[in-house]
Amino acid sequence: MDASLKTMSRSQKIVQKILDGPNIVLADALPRALVAGFVKTDKEFQREISGTTATFVIVDRWTATVASVGDSRCILDAQGGAVSTLTVDHRLEENVEERERVTARRGEVGRLSIVGGAEIGPLRCWPGGLCISRSIGDMDVGEFIVPIPYVKQVKLSNAGGRLIIASDGIWDALSSEMAAQCCRGLPAELAARQVEALRTRGLKDDTTCIVVDIIPPDNTMQPQPPPKKQNKLRALLFRKKSLDSANKLSKKLSAVGITG
Repeated sequence: MDASLKTMSRSQKIVQKILDGPNIVLADALPRALVAGFVKTDKEFQREISGTTATFVIVDRWTATVASVGDSRCILDAQGGAVSTLTVDHRLEENVEERERVTARRGEVGRLSIVGGAEIGPLRCWPGGLCISRSIGDMDVGEFIVPIPYVKQVKLSNAGGRLIIASDGIWDALSSEMAAQCCRGLPAELAARQVEALRTRGLKDDTTCIVVDIIPPDNTMQPQPPPKKQNKLRALLFRKKSLDSANKLSKKLSAVGITG
């Protein structure tokens, strides 16, 4: 089983037990519960040599609580088109605070050295050579890689919106704004498949995507229309093959009574 799938199953079970506990009665306690869930899940990986990034989202009424390690990401595409990122990427190349944390604990941060002394690729943490500073598992890379997640809580607008949660392979190819634009005008399931269609371009990293619509109380939210001008990048990425695939799935969903 893929490490990310193991993480999802274990995290759900652990966090559910924590949330069912007698002390978890307020949304304010969710961040602590999620941190505990990530740490316990990491301990379960002690028999594994692999690791994974993880992004966990709980929506309780109009509050979204997001916890993440690594470089998977959750974004919010609010009604009106404002896009905000609810996670922090723990890539050593871009995250100065994480580089300082690792080096303060006497970890080494540097690029891969090849014959002749040249350095190539992104910044990594040594030993192990991991490009991110936080993950679940990865027991072979030392004490500098930690499972403590970045946690954020946001109040959602009662106008509704859309959460896009995806693994790092998606964000290697798309910015948050581009991903949101690619999803607009499509039902949630079709939108996720549209993003995952990036696999067909030969990306080797994980490209899993989940799209969740936040429905207003009156249940009248409609998918945001796509941009008036066809985005050149979207046309390049998806072409006719992806659109045909989306149309076929849309017909299947309509046949069983599922509409956007």
